Amino acid sequence: MTTSTLLVFQNPLLPKPTRPAHSSIAGVQKGAASACIVCARSQDDDYHATIKALNSKGRFPRKSLGQHYMLNSEINDQLAAAAAVQEGDIVLEIGPGTGSLTNVLLNAGATVLAIEKDQHMVGLVRERFASIDQLKVLQEDFVKCHIRSHMLSLFERRKSSSGFAKVVANIPFNISTDVIKQLLPMGDIFSEVVLLLQEETALRLVEPSLRTSEYRPINIFVNFYSEPEYKFKVPRTNFFPQPKVDAAVVTFKLKQATDYPAVTSTKSFFSMVSSAFNGKRKMLRKSLQHLCTSLEIEKALGDVGLPATSRPEELTLDDFVKLHNLIVQV
Repeated sequence: MTTSTLLVFQNPLLPKPTRPAHSSIAGVQKGAASACIVCARSQDDDYHATIKALNSKGRFPRKSLGQHYMLNSEINDQLAAAAAVQEGDIVLEIGPGTGSLTNVLLNAGATVLAIEKDQHMVGLVRERFASIDQLKVLQEDFVKCHIRSHMLSLFERRKSSSGFAKVVANIPFNISTDVIKQLLPMGDIFSEVVLLLQEETALRLVEPSLRTSEYRPINIFVNFYSEPEYKFKVPRTNFFPQPKVDAAVVTFKLKQATDYPAVTSTKSFFSMVSSAFNGKRKMLRKSLQHLCTSLEIEKALGDVGLPATSRPEELTLDDFVKLHNLIVQV
């Protein structure tokens, strides 16, 4: 398939498919071309607007950027609703793609800062919403950009009274952990973060089980900085191209610094947690010996109410906090 392929679809009055009929972006066979028209639906129809936008630029989703475009406007509505986006809100969107979710956020009355890595999608979104003053699109790699300075600048320009923004985004699955690590400690900027993630990742972040291989340092991190909640599943058939896994929407209600667990140092706390899980099969009295002696660790575990033979996957966030404050000297 070449980038000049023209996309054609059946009459929009007919029921639209839940996904493209073919795995490629190519249109229907030439013999049926007379029964088809070039897609020209309104921006409210994400299926047609998305395909039309890609077609207009001769673009095909790039696997290297994890691009999977949402084709279902109802999912975008639910994403915005999960964050209770309303008139006057300031919203950060990561990876706007063709602008289908951006359209929903703008229609809700929000001012949107969209960060997009793909220069072609940046041009497409800017062109699509050229007449809209409430949108700013930046071409940057989100995991490398200075999002705090961008948001503070937007607050100042919009004279925001609340002082808080929201994040609503359908992000590439391959950067989800990086995005979460960057956003969750920013409770002074954002009140909540709503992300569409790979379903397996969503479940692992929100419903980790102690004493299992799924329990990891990221679980401690997420619950330290936020209150996560699994909202709903999004079947893979809602995306183009269709990924190999389903997705899900998760909300993270960010905590203020005054609500963080009381540790003497967040840096040393997460360093200790990381060290503990680096030796996941080891007992903590072995993996944390660089902090103090085994006997001191055993005593601290006893003071926390845990066995001297405890391993990291057996400790809750509160257990790690108590242990840190007993054995780490800052």
